[in-house]
Amino acid sequence: MPVLPHASSAAGKVDSVFLFTLALCVAFLVFITFLILYFVIKYNKKRHPKGVDIEGNTALEIAWTVTPAILFLAMFFYGWTNFDYMRAVPRDAMVIDVTARQWAWSFTYPNGKQTDRLFVAFDKPVKLELRSLDVIHGFFVPALRIKEDVVPGKQNFAWFRPTQLGSFDIECTVICGVSHANMLSKVVVVPVSDFERWYFGSEDAPFPDRLNLSGTAAAVAEDPAVSVLKEKSCLTCHSIDGSVLVGPTFKGLFGHKETVLVNGEEEEITVDAGRLARAIRNPTEERVKGYPPAMPLIPLRDEELNLIIEFIKGLK
Repeated sequence: MPVLPHASSAAGKVDSVFLFTLALCVAFLVFITFLILYFVIKYNKKRHPKGVDIEGNTALEIAWTVTPAILFLAMFFYGWTNFDYMRAVPRDAMVIDVTARQWAWSFTYPNGKQTDRLFVAFDKPVKLELRSLDVIHGFFVPALRIKEDVVPGKQNFAWFRPTQLGSFDIECTVICGVSHANMLSKVVVVPVSDFERWYFGSEDAPFPDRLNLSGTAAAVAEDPAVSVLKEKSCLTCHSIDGSVLVGPTFKGLFGHKETVLVNGEEEEITVDAGRLARAIRNPTEERVKGYPPAMPLIPLRDEELNLIIEFIKGLK
């Protein structure tokens, strides 16, 4: 069985609280089980056929009240001090916006870059500001020992300082719909120099060829438009084969008549290049009738937008 890595500065603290509590629980389980068996044997009916009244024992009553109280307070204090560490965000932490929606995570950096994986620099603190566009989600990174609820209409946060290089799973811990199991991503920890080269440069990802990122857009050699769609998490909500997802399928969309809602009023349109560009650039301006207003604002370069539109044109 593989050992869960300690990939953040808080991981050891979380594990120590868990192991401390577990050890106490096991010790009490063994102690109480022993007492049960001992008294069952000692006061067996064969040895004591006639019951005898037992008077109270003040010292014993004080002991079994005070001792558990002290242990519970110790667990609380130990847990609270470590929890306090996990809520005290360092002033120099990079703030990254994390947006959850059915069924994908997206990450927006202070410089405007947006990714579907969380790229961070080794040993540099990161604050995650968490929000949901639709239902309740759970942001969980086992290797970092982070788990926070992401609630619509409320902003939550978490922070961590990565202490290992590599990629680590992100999961959703709240059943958020039919494709909940597919709401996965990665935290990718890279050397500071690689991260800065990506962050201040134009690369799509910080040297993905060195990382184990199989199954992600960075690791797939395919149509450039599909790579952009995957990188921006578009294919989480829109299919290219006619499958029904959260948003309209791209297959056969171009030139098709659709009913859209604009300021609450229905309008029938024909999907052309201008309408596609408008819908992608300003997703809150109008939406296709019958679909939820779940699409976030996705920053795209002009060439990326043109790639996507030309790709959709060809999906007949």
